[in-house]
Amino acid sequence: MFGKYGERGITEYELDSFTGKALISDDTQMTLFTANGLLVGDTRGAMRGIQGWPRHYVTQAYQDWLYTQECPFDKQRIQERRGNYSCRSWLADVPELYSSRAPGNTCLSALSAQKNGKDFVNDYVKEPQNQSKGCGGIMRVAPVAVNYKHMEMGTLDMEGAQIAAITHGHSLGYMPAAIVTHIINCIVFGEEKKTLKNIVIEARDKVAEIFRGDKHLKELTDIIDLAIELSGNKADDLDNIHRLGEGWVAEETLGIALYCALRHQDDFSAGVISAVNHKGDSDSTGAVTGNILGALLGYDAIEEKWKTNLELIDVIIEMADDLCHGCQMSEFGHYEDPDWIRKYICMQWKDERLDPAKTDKV
Repeated sequence: MFGKYGERGITEYELDSFTGKALISDDTQMTLFTANGLLVGDTRGAMRGIQGWPRHYVTQAYQDWLYTQECPFDKQRIQERRGNYSCRSWLADVPELYSSRAPGNTCLSALSAQKNGKDFVNDYVKEPQNQSKGCGGIMRVAPVAVNYKHMEMGTLDMEGAQIAAITHGHSLGYMPAAIVTHIINCIVFGEEKKTLKNIVIEARDKVAEIFRGDKHLKELTDIIDLAIELSGNKADDLDNIHRLGEGWVAEETLGIALYCALRHQDDFSAGVISAVNHKGDSDSTGAVTGNILGALLGYDAIEEKWKTNLELIDVIIEMADDLCHGCQMSEFGHYEDPDWIRKYICMQWKDERLDPAKTDKV
């Protein structure tokens, strides 16, 4: 990293020579599909009065993401998948998402196994799909945190863990996702004015309560405590980050992201830059750091250089707006939102005529 970009490391986007854009990673792809699944579930609840756990709809959305990694963009095939209920995401209409951005092998293999006839799973934590503790679960759960304002916190934290456990079955693969879910939800919706450090400690204690007795719990709480401790010293960021690990596994990703967010909690750019300049899984540590600091500081505090020339910025903002506003329609109401119907009932992005017969798919 430093050999290529100089002594400060990378401090701004490197633009793709073909598109002129800063290409999003598989982390961003899967985060978008997480949000799409959540909103499909919420829409079913609003329009039908009944819905399953969020994890069930996210599982379906991840199958759509898997499709984008295995098949070229083909509008006719996407429509055929919609016709047999195989496609549950409007994101399937976005051609740029049909790009492989070095997705994790665990995500691909776990989702492939589910596609190829594995029985439906109701509780991924109790029925682990594998024993992976890679960071592919923690890096995509932020939408869970911002989508549920009134869900009981323990239930919410567990749902963050469940959504990570769709692909990562080791407890150190999903418990860190519960921590991130708790922290971001508390930042966005917390009623009391708490410091970020206090929120981190609260999340640590709550998740320790939820997963009491797990044999790997102390490894998780130890790295959280180390991140808190290091964030207050005067050592160089890189030295501190290397004490926490490289971020290839979820607890290290969490530790690095917490350290960078706590150390640079008033400066989004400084936090993200520190999170991506090390020898490990820097896109994931940068993603989780950005999740936390973005929630803490808000969109307007993010420098323009991170919003300019970013691939699919319009899609990202559209999904963020949808998460913010949620489904405003109801089973017994008269209000209709054609755009929402198109995206979360007909599962179509734009430029297509709505087929009213498809509105019973939710």
